[in-house]
Amino acid sequence: MTEIYTENVNRFTEKLRVNKNFDVLKKVLKVGDGEVTLFYIDGLIKDGAMQKLFIYLLSLKKMPKDAIAFLEENMPYVECDITDNEETMLQMVLSGATLMLGTTFGTSGMIIDARTYPARETAEPENDRVMRGARDGFVETLIFNTALIRRRIRDATLTMEYQTVGKSSKSDVVVAYMSDRADPKLVKYITDKLSLLKTDAVTMGHESLAEALIGSRWYNPFPKIRYTERPDTAAAHLLEGSVIVLLDNSPSAMILPTSIFTFLQETNDFYLPPLTGTYLRLVRHAVFWLTLFLTPLWFLGVLNPDMVPQWLAFALPAERGTLPIYLQLLLAEFVIDGLRMASMNTPDMLANSLSVVGGLILGEFAVDVGWLIPEVILYMAFVAIANFTQTSFELGYALKFMRILLLTLTAFFNFWGFLVGVILIFALIATNRTVNGGHSYLYPLIPFSGKTLLSLLVRRKKRH
Repeated sequence: MTEIYTENVNRFTEKLRVNKNFDVLKKVLKVGDGEVTLFYIDGLIKDGAMQKLFIYLLSLKKMPKDAIAFLEENMPYVECDITDNEETMLQMVLSGATLMLGTTFGTSGMIIDARTYPARETAEPENDRVMRGARDGFVETLIFNTALIRRRIRDATLTMEYQTVGKSSKSDVVVAYMSDRADPKLVKYITDKLSLLKTDAVTMGHESLAEALIGSRWYNPFPKIRYTERPDTAAAHLLEGSVIVLLDNSPSAMILPTSIFTFLQETNDFYLPPLTGTYLRLVRHAVFWLTLFLTPLWFLGVLNPDMVPQWLAFALPAERGTLPIYLQLLLAEFVIDGLRMASMNTPDMLANSLSVVGGLILGEFAVDVGWLIPEVILYMAFVAIANFTQTSFELGYALKFMRILLLTLTAFFNFWGFLVGVILIFALIATNRTVNGGHSYLYPLIPFSGKTLLSLLVRRKKRH
């Protein structure tokens, strides 16, 4: 800080990246024969209190001789303080307070603690709950979502660039990143892509934006972007160097770049002790692969009972049922999706009853009639429940499509069909295109990074 008012204003304008951050505001007011400049973050201040303060400041006839005189004689707000420490000023602004610099303040600044933090009125995100930890979640208002992240990361390097996308919708989009941690090439690619985006509207939220950013590869169902509705998850990824894209009218945040392994992490892992978090993570990895390969492997064993070890012979069905087992498995896949869609469109008071009663009745009568055998219902029930061990619906349906592909190839070509299907699945995973094409979907396996791969499998204790 210097004695020159204009230099101090320019210094904080640069430090707070006012020209880059749409939510960091600078307000200049004439106070008598002098001038004051206020810095604050939109969404973290009490609008009503600040509006009344602005009116009062504009009514003053004379600028006080220094900051202390201004505080003691002309500041009506109760929570104010004077400081000469530049770091304290910066930290308070990033925490939601308002900084006021004046022409007579010299090296001092006035902190006006008129902050407020947005809170979600509804419950935490239903598809990403935690047993212990924060219960807030993103909402459909963009400024609230940026404030929820700002509350967790009080660092001047956190940058939020604002853009408008869509010729008709003119949707507000924010690209958030840590300027000292994110890949500059990735940030430039995303911001340039958004600025050059030629689309009429992004009315379907992040999906419309994702398709415009990445392009269409309909034959590869594996998700190219991870979404989260939790601000703590978004903040953690920002600190790891990721880029977050927020869209107005959407309660989700896009995490870029993405790999297949990032989908196997969950917020609960970090709110529990390292040993418990590691156990849950290993269980999630095991269930993930069982979801994909359990029914195809069982079907392969049914077609080739001589290949099944004696200690696993009990898993083979004693009776095959009226329909071929391949058709039984496909029928079960479609019935599960039908029940899921029915429960989504059913009133809340009836949804649980419909799912339980519908599943029991359909399962029991299907066995009695001979359409399905008990083993098919058992394994498909496990697959349906296991899908909920990870929060990405897109990944769940990608596994479903790959499972159906494996079953179909196995039904027609037996063992060789199963082998070709496995190779095809790994080829689709390896060649899945990420947002800029420069980040491998199999990272940290390809390119190999042992330390990063270990951190994805083992929940390590945080260093202090």
